Amino acid sequence: MTLKGAFLAASALVSVTATALSAEVLTIATVNNGDMVRMQKLTDDFTAKTGHEVNWVTLEENTLRTRVTTDITTKGGAFDIMTIGMYETPIWGANGWLVPLDDLSADYDADDILPAMRQGLSHDGTLYAAPFYGESSMIMYRTDLMQEAGLEMPKAPTWEFIREAAAAMTDREKDINGICLRGKAGWGEGGAFITVTANSFGARWFDENWTPQFDQPEWEEALTFFVDMMNNYGPPGYATNGFNENLSLFQQGKCGMWIDATVAASFVTNPDDSTVADKVGFALAPNKEGVEKRANWLWAWALAIPAGTQKEEAAKQFIEWATSKEYIELVAANEGWANVPPGARQSLYDNPEYQKVPFAQMTLDSILAADPNDPTVDPVPYVGVQFVAIPEFAGIATDVSQEFSAVYAGQQTVAEALEKAQALTLDAMEAAGY
Repeated sequence: MTLKGAFLAASALVSVTATALSAEVLTIATVNNGDMVRMQKLTDDFTAKTGHEVNWVTLEENTLRTRVTTDITTKGGAFDIMTIGMYETPIWGANGWLVPLDDLSADYDADDILPAMRQGLSHDGTLYAAPFYGESSMIMYRTDLMQEAGLEMPKAPTWEFIREAAAAMTDREKDINGICLRGKAGWGEGGAFITVTANSFGARWFDENWTPQFDQPEWEEALTFFVDMMNNYGPPGYATNGFNENLSLFQQGKCGMWIDATVAASFVTNPDDSTVADKVGFALAPNKEGVEKRANWLWAWALAIPAGTQKEEAAKQFIEWATSKEYIELVAANEGWANVPPGARQSLYDNPEYQKVPFAQMTLDSILAADPNDPTVDPVPYVGVQFVAIPEFAGIATDVSQEFSAVYAGQQTVAEALEKAQALTLDAMEAAGY
């Protein structure tokens, strides 16, 4: 071997050894949604590029929220990266619980993140979590069943039309429910859906003085409408159905309509998983006739680094990899453009290939239609569409959602649930000093 060859070989050995010595094992908590499952399958690409390995802790949504909240508040240190959203990020960032993401590389192009997502994941202009995907909510419906019913879905339907269509498409003998909606307890599960439904009926969580509003007629109308429609045209046991349960029902052909996260579009149109993949249409989330607000939310599942981690540099490398333009192209190459994580980057919606995806424009329109700074018909003191951006909300809304799920299960009346919701919210807000 020549002297030059020996030097190069030695240099390569030193490089490999250095990489091995600096390699980390990152523990990441995430939700068991389809896009995150896809990410886990592609993690070998990250390991090949960086040397870092990943230990995944994949949890059901309600469980994930509990685990990461407990870990961050107690400084448990169980995770190097957490999957959180627009509710937690600004609050935890303000508390100093998260590592700022203000020094990501120029190639990452943080300015490409959609403004709605960037703003919702920042505190005082500093980004504290990077969006893996962004979403609003919209209507996904069976075009064949709508046609058989002699109806045509408007681009922006009312709740009155949705109820009419649900009645027309319900066929109990064929196990087809006219509509599938979340009833599962949890502030981010059924709680999120009934909140945006209430928004679209003119209701709100609090008035401008932080007084709970569950004793107002708009809440009674919204909850009564929801319960009546679901009891008549929804699936049995809808009180325990969340995102994944309804996704499964729709993919099996058991739902005429499903109103839920825009991110579900890629799963209901995937012929490998959905029996109705070629029979799905999309429309904006509904509003009550005469009310300007629609029942759509704004959310991002995002990756954040808890302060105090000993693996900050490696964690930032993972976040850059998982939320980058290059990751989107990696998914497109492996799964097709319809299956890339949506709603996070403007460049995706500027891409001619993605513009061919049938739900791309409706997803973007839905995201742009949700305004967390103006979520309700009447003025409110809070920010957030399907949540109220105060630390106390998660606990209060989880309790309220449990009362509502008890109505869906036939265990109490609408009036009883609203009375309890008003009382427990009032007590909690007074105890918190509002």
